[in-house]
Amino acid sequence: MSQPIGIFDSGIGGLTVASAIKKVLPQESIIYFGDTAHVPYGDKSRELISHYAVRITDFLLKEKNCKAIVIACNTASAAAYEKLRDQYKGSIPVINVIDPMIEEVIADESVKHVGIIATKTTIASGVYQEKFSRRKPQLKFSAMATPLLAQMIEEGFYNNNISDAVLKEYLGDPMLRDIDGLVLACTHYPLIKKEIDAYFEGRVKIFDSAEVVANKLRIILEKEGLLQIESSKEDHFYVSDYTKSFEIATRIFFQQQVKLERSGIWDEGL
Repeated sequence: MSQPIGIFDSGIGGLTVASAIKKVLPQESIIYFGDTAHVPYGDKSRELISHYAVRITDFLLKEKNCKAIVIACNTASAAAYEKLRDQYKGSIPVINVIDPMIEEVIADESVKHVGIIATKTTIASGVYQEKFSRRKPQLKFSAMATPLLAQMIEEGFYNNNISDAVLKEYLGDPMLRDIDGLVLACTHYPLIKKEIDAYFEGRVKIFDSAEVVANKLRIILEKEGLLQIESSKEDHFYVSDYTKSFEIATRIFFQQQVKLERSGIWDEGL
């Protein structure tokens, strides 16, 4: 089917997922929505995030005719996935970034103690903790909120002395001392994956959701007969508020000049 795939996040983090999707499914077109007017989602209530997610999904489905929705944000996945899944059940597939990651970790028998770093809202939701406890009770886990990271990355402060200092403060916490796996439970975090890996000197297996979610999406589209066979139209990138850092990030991820289009879905207020 020639319809595009809709992908959304609070900002640039979901570009890690969008980029992976384009590598796994190069023939597909995507429409990406970065809700830069409300970034970061991690310090907002579940109710407000759910409201944002429903409005953005409505834009992607009704105005842009997308055939599938990827919630490329852990915080939005925790707060809004069930509502979106139930609302659009039977019409289009809705994919979150949490469940594919859970499946990936519990299938890895080499991991006995996994750390989880994420935004405050994702950690407070308990979604990773509940799913690991229920699906693999013998797996030890340590969940820690790292609220500065997403905002730091969104502002372009990564792979430098500032991010190095913040990471050392978080990753040096005693809670993560004995882990042998680490879930990057925010789609912004793959942008500092190399720094995280360097801190642990390769001793800890790092799990990021981008490639995992892209492969899961391919399986779902194939199963439902929604795969695009021939190369489709160009990709589109929307933001709710233009930022220079977002434009730079899209260029880095997609190795080309990307035209950002501002969406006015919030112009009339919340």
